[in-house]
Parts: sequence; structure tokens; C-alpha cells
Amino acid sequence: MWARFLSFFLSRLVKRGALIAIYPDGRSMRYGEASSLPVTVRFHARSLSRKLLINPDLALGEAYMDGTMTVDEDDLYRLIELLMINLAHQRDVWHYRWLARLRQLYRGLAQFNPTERARRNVAHHYDLSDALYDLFLDADRQYSCAYFRKPEDGLEVAQENKKALIAAKLLLEPDQRVLDIGCGWGGLGLHLAREHDARVTGVTLSQEQHRIAEERAHATGLAGRADFHLQDYRQVDGTFDRVVSVGMFEHVGIPHYREFFATLHNRLADDGVALLHTIGRADGPGATNPWIAKYIFPGGYSPALSEVLAVIEKAGLYVTDVEVWRLHYAETLKAWRERFEVNLDQIQEIYDERFCRMWRFYLILSELAFRHNGHVIFQIQLAKKQDAVPLTREYLTAGETQSALVTSAA
Repeated sequence: MWARFLSFFLSRLVKRGALIAIYPDGRSMRYGEASSLPVTVRFHARSLSRKLLINPDLALGEAYMDGTMTVDEDDLYRLIELLMINLAHQRDVWHYRWLARLRQLYRGLAQFNPTERARRNVAHHYDLSDALYDLFLDADRQYSCAYFRKPEDGLEVAQENKKALIAAKLLLEPDQRVLDIGCGWGGLGLHLAREHDARVTGVTLSQEQHRIAEERAHATGLAGRADFHLQDYRQVDGTFDRVVSVGMFEHVGIPHYREFFATLHNRLADDGVALLHTIGRADGPGATNPWIAKYIFPGGYSPALSEVLAVIEKAGLYVTDVEVWRLHYAETLKAWRERFEVNLDQIQEIYDERFCRMWRFYLILSELAFRHNGHVIFQIQLAKKQDAVPLTREYLTAGETQSALVTSAA
């Protein structure tokens, strides 16, 4: 019975491209366009049809992890892309929209992240083996969206571009105090201290990230100019000339947005500048994919711009600039995915096959969310005073213009 319902659901869903589903009893069904090259998926457990109908977003990932669903030639990318493209064009298919609305109803509870719960959530993802991250990130361990100024930019170059653009938006001057909320392994903080002579205080809840950030500061002779603390951002004291947060706001949770921006306001000097860099969604408020929430980022959420700006408006802060990066994270995730695939044999020496399948599913799902599911990056510049930053954005390209003039003159 459940297999018949699933077949009916797929026949309603797949209108673009083609899918062949082979059920546990050996029955094969084709869905979608007759002229398209199909993706073939095999269901190996009778119970899977029921799970896929009741909670498709969760069950699909779990089935791939557990091997109860396989894709011919292991072409998981094409399968997820096929499903995303069809869902994007017909979100009202059968019961899918009601599942999404139900998730929105309890998202506040799922994103309730007091300090101890936030610490556990961070440890779930970031306190993994150092070697894992070395095998798919860039050398500086930038675990956030890179900035591809040119199509030919590689990952290392694009991550340097990102750090340079963030520094430009912060309008840094020597010896200014910078608070880095969610400092990761210290890459951005060390960059600001080394290249801009800033005095950086970085905070993270990850023990592994904190340990490595401290080691890097000492190894590069920047200890004292870049200090890193195992601390919740809500527990930081003092005021700072600049506040920056990259890739951390996704872990805050909607119930804590007022607390986050109140903290940012209190830590920022009266003439200071802040920059928030976060994953967001371009299609309005939603809810976190349940598989991502369970296995990858518990307590996490990528907000709509409307959800963020509504809170900023009440926090005593001016929004002085907003920039939306569209496909930059898709390209970043593609680079991570390709490195993960190349180094899969080494990763399998660290983690078992189920973990590797989980991580592969995560990287593919995330990349395609930026290509087909309305996910973007928001960079929001903030200040307490309207004149804390220049009135035009020309300061962001002043260096490039000067460089071009010098090159032309030569």
C-alpha cells in the first residue's frame, strides 16, 4: 500500500527530467519526461516507502546513509538536483507544503539555544577530527562562503578575497579592537591582526577550534594581538571598535535574535562598525531541513532577510550596507565536495562508511540548496551612527581602482 502511495507522489512530483524507481519487490516505475536521461534509484526496504511519505526530507538522507536506498552509479547529485528542481516549480505537490508549515510551527522550540545547549550543538559539528577538515577545506580552514571575484579563482584565492572584502567593510585602522563572534579556527582573526594591525578577540564554543586558533596565534607570533577564548558571545565584556561575525549567526536561533543584536549593540563602540555574514534564504521565512537539523547543524536556521532586519530595527543600530552573495556558496561547496571526493579513501580511515555517506549527502544537499532552493549569503554592515561609514560604497573598490591606474600608467 505504502509503495503505491509513494509511486503516486512521485508521479505528481517529477515533471521535469526523469526518474526510475525500483521497489523492493522488483517493480520498476518511470516518472517524468520520456525524452530525459533518467536517474535510477533503488529502494531496498519495504518500510522505506512509508518513511519517505511521512517525512521525505529526513527519510531520504537517512536511507542514503543506511544503504536502504541506493542510486545507480552513486549519482546522488543528479537525484537531489532532480528532486529540488521539481519541488521548486511545484511546492504545493500533495502533502509536502503541509509538512513545511508544521516544521515552522515548532521551529522556535527547535532553535531554543541557551548557552549549554549551544555548546552541545557546536560540539556536534565542529569538534570532529582535525584531519577531516584538512581534507576538504582550504589551508586557512575557512569554513564559510568564499568570494569568487573571477570564474578562474580557486578556493584558496576566493577565501582570501572573502577576508579582504570583510576587512574593507570593517574600515579597519591600526590598533583598533575587533571582536570576532564565532571565530572558528582563527583564520579571519589572524588575518585582521597580521594584515591590518588590529587587536582581535575571538570567541568560540568549540574546544577543538579554540585549541587550534590559540596554537596558530602562537606559531605565527600573533599571540597578544589575536587572542581566542572558549566563551559564549553573550558572556563577553567591554567595548570594541569593530565587531564581525562570519558563519555563526546561523547557529543563534530565532528566539535569540534580540539577544544577539542587543549584545552586538552593547559591545560596539559608539562610532564603531559591525559586519554580519550569514547564510540566508531569499524566499521568505521557513524552517530548517529536518535531516540537516538532526545530523549536521542541530539548533541551526538560515533566516530570511525580513526576519533579521525586523530585529535590527529595534536594536538601536543602523543598517549601513547590505550585500547579497548568490552563487558564491554553491561554488564554495562544489570545491569542498570535489576535495572530499578526491580524499575519500583517507577520510574512510578516520570515519566509517555511514559517516562518509552522511557528509557527502550534506555537501551535495547544501550546494544544491544555493543553486535551486533560494539560499544565499547576506552581508549586513551595521553602525550606531549614520556617518560611521562613508556615504558611498566607493571605498570598497578604491584599492582596485588605484591598482588599475598604476598598472595602466606602467
